[in-house]
Amino acid sequence: MKKLLTALIVICLAANVEAQINPTTKKHNKMKLNAGIITTKLAESKEFYTKVLNFGVTFENEFYLLLHTPDQSSAISFLLPNHPSQQTLFHKPFLGQGMYLTIEVEDVDEIYQDLKEKGIDIKIDIRDEPWGDRHFAIEDPNGVGIDIVKYSPPQNEQ
Repeated sequence: MKKLLTALIVICLAANVEAQINPTTKKHNKMKLNAGIITTKLAESKEFYTKVLNFGVTFENEFYLLLHTPDQSSAISFLLPNHPSQQTLFHKPFLGQGMYLTIEVEDVDEIYQDLKEKGIDIKIDIRDEPWGDRHFAIEDPNGVGIDIVKYSPPQNEQ
């Protein structure tokens, strides 16, 4: 029994050493990104993302709002600035510059038409790019540019 226990310990130690030496056997943590915006415009953000982009509400309280895309594959959150429940790192409000989001869709033309019919201000009209993207852009209440895109391979690859 003692030899069996010793053998098991040696096998476990060898497996651990192999995992550290050989990166192909190393397990990686699964990651999921949730962008967050610190803003006083919680109500406006909720209205925009739920009514304009059909996001759903995952969680909401008086200082935090978590929304998800219609297929629930991605999320975005909004947090009131200077909230006493938060550490100072999360106190400063977003100033409306230097950030954009990209939302990849299956039918960019359908969404473009839908948003135009809703009277949403289109900041960049729908267009095809030489690298294959077909996209347009809008802006959320916080000043975040939102690029709505259908990725496609370029038509004239050389």
